[in-house]
Amino acid sequence: MAELTHEVFNQVDDLTDFNLLDTDAALAEALQRSADWARPQLHGYAERLGAAETWRLADEANRHAPELHGFDARGRRIDAIEFHPSWHAMLALYRSQGLVSLPQRESRAGRWVAWAAGFYLHGQVEAGTLCPATMTTASIPLLQKEPRLWAQLEAKFYSDEYDARDLPLADKRSIWLGMGMTEKQGGSDVRANTTVATAIGGGGRGGEYLLRGHKWFYSAPQCDAHLVVARTGEGGPRSSDLACFFVPRWRPDGTRNRVHVQRLKDKVGNRSNASSEVEFDDAWGVLIGEEGRGIPTIIEMATYTRLNCVLGSAAILRQALVQALHYARSRKAFGRLLVEQPLMRSVLADLALESEAALVLAMRLAQAYEQGDDPVARAWKRVMTPAAKFWVCKRGVELTGEAMEVQGGNGYVETGVMARLFREAPVNSIWEGSGNVMCLDVLRAIAREPDAAHALLDELGDAAAGDKALATALQGLRALLATPPDRLEAFGRVLVQRLVLVAQACLLRRHAPAATADAFIATRLAASDAGRVAGAIDTHGIDVDRLLARAFPG
Repeated sequence: MAELTHEVFNQVDDLTDFNLLDTDAALAEALQRSADWARPQLHGYAERLGAAETWRLADEANRHAPELHGFDARGRRIDAIEFHPSWHAMLALYRSQGLVSLPQRESRAGRWVAWAAGFYLHGQVEAGTLCPATMTTASIPLLQKEPRLWAQLEAKFYSDEYDARDLPLADKRSIWLGMGMTEKQGGSDVRANTTVATAIGGGGRGGEYLLRGHKWFYSAPQCDAHLVVARTGEGGPRSSDLACFFVPRWRPDGTRNRVHVQRLKDKVGNRSNASSEVEFDDAWGVLIGEEGRGIPTIIEMATYTRLNCVLGSAAILRQALVQALHYARSRKAFGRLLVEQPLMRSVLADLALESEAALVLAMRLAQAYEQGDDPVARAWKRVMTPAAKFWVCKRGVELTGEAMEVQGGNGYVETGVMARLFREAPVNSIWEGSGNVMCLDVLRAIAREPDAAHALLDELGDAAAGDKALATALQGLRALLATPPDRLEAFGRVLVQRLVLVAQACLLRRHAPAATADAFIATRLAASDAGRVAGAIDTHGIDVDRLLARAFPG
């Protein structure tokens, strides 16, 4: 028998077999504040998600990417997308929890926070399956405004049974819905779209149309239907011509709709999920909303999906922190555990602060979506949602890299959890509007609704009462808002960064232990060089042991 060359020791496996809720004090506290009734079910879900078997499913779903089968063996067009069984298992697990329709179907207070918690838990283990889930949940409020169509679809949206079959809508037990906005020539500039919809008969709201054109990014082409932006005029692209259409995979007569999948995108991350390019060859669709209101209609849906981006990035940040902490507590270097070394402790403490701040902001946003048109809630939705998407998603990209670096070379291999988190992080910053688009949206919201911005700052001021650093930061924000509009755009990223940091600090002051809030304020608002490099903070005066124990019990 061959003699072993060495013994394997001082190696740390990825963390599995733990309850994601039991080990997350900040999430448990958010549920206790707003949705304690949901905790028992979410606790069970967190146990299943943390199991080694679920981590295996997530890994397989991402290693075996979906495949496009454009034609059957005899040349008939089928545009079928084949997924690994682990994808279906993960998507079925999410659907079984009732999360797809929970915010709309449930009437109890805290339903949006309960949904957000479930989404956040799932996103820590497998993010790709949350793409169709996100769009399906976000489409429900739009479709509820179309009584005739909603009457046909309500039971299928509200079903918790997973139905992966590619069949006409009438034959499905449950359905998923996707989006189609982006075209080659326009990207984020939806007004540049050239896809044309021609009315069959009289047209108008609820009327039938045929669509000709393309989409450069068609999210989750396997979905049972998509909301698609197209123009109804022939005189060149104008925003007044744009409308939103419900386009199913199958026509009402039982034939396949003429939405031809050209290819699947070969993405950096989000590998388990299918994204595609499509051509519309007189594809059949139904007008949603009014002609000329396509952008406001789809932006209403995007407001919800942007919240999901915030939650998704917060989830990635959370799991990156957990895996980094687990590794640092077990791995030795230079005679000491990594977690005992001062510079590493600074990095881990910084990651812990960032993770909790992202969570508390996301949960406050979710609460706002339940509060309807209350002026303060509207301010949170209209101003803070794009601001949070800008900041939290940007931080997710940077800080998953830092968490990967904690594991060194072991983090930079495809067989580990950290690599998947790292590759997944950028999609939330890009999808539903890149960073500059989000900052411009914040500026637009403030310009159109200045009272909403001040209502938001007033609420933050209530949380900041008695805290000199927070009061000074709020005063600076108000001064920045007074900058003339023609100069403010260049300060867009500065304004949005400050707005989010102040909001996070105020929320932590209200909800987190004093030690956590104090550390965040000291490292983000009081320090002139805060936030530039993870770990570049002064930990003197910060109880790092307490902070890390709260982040993840070790």
